[in-house]
Amino acid sequence: MEANSRFIASAQDGPHADLPALLQRHLAHPFRKPILDYNREALAAALAAHAAFNPQAPLILDAGCGVGWSTLRIAADFPEHFVIGVDQSSDRILRGKPLPVPENAVLIRADLIDFWRLLAEHGITLARHYNLYPNPWPKIGHLARRWQGHAVFPVWRELGGIVECRSNWRIYIEEMAWALGVLSSQPVAAEPYATDDPMTPFEKKYLASGHELWRCMVDFGKTP
Repeated sequence: MEANSRFIASAQDGPHADLPALLQRHLAHPFRKPILDYNREALAAALAAHAAFNPQAPLILDAGCGVGWSTLRIAADFPEHFVIGVDQSSDRILRGKPLPVPENAVLIRADLIDFWRLLAEHGITLARHYNLYPNPWPKIGHLARRWQGHAVFPVWRELGGIVECRSNWRIYIEEMAWALGVLSSQPVAAEPYATDDPMTPFEKKYLASGHELWRCMVDFGKTP
């Protein structure tokens, strides 16, 4: 893989000043956008695969799984869990397939905004919840497109489990850490992250391009 990933450029030099007010607004007014049928079908397919493996297996969500590298890695690391890798792009999910997807994992095409809410609607909680290298939307005006500024964000608390988010943009992780701290009522740190064993193609490319990597984690509990 070529080491040619551009460094993130943004007029922001720190966490967005509007994030606190935006998050409070989202906490006060639940997200009511109608859920599309194909996302309900996607959840049903994921739960059917979970039941075929072991309906008692704790669930892990790999949100924005892309081509599925991370989903396969997580499934190998947690063989007694069932891992759902979700991405909105069928092209990414199908790229390079068929992969040897293990029996304790499934790759599903769905819109995360709906998928998260459907999990909560069904009372489903997670053991772990990965958000690895989401689009950081670095323009100042894009705050509401970042997960920590999106109206769906408060549902993460309902899903429980250990949340881990990684990015190559420090400010994104600082914002995420602050927002997760509000949801969890716990201190959450933004910390540098380094690895010689990347979990995703983006992580591999960013490392090869000399980017700094950042991570934050919190445990919401409610783990099965």
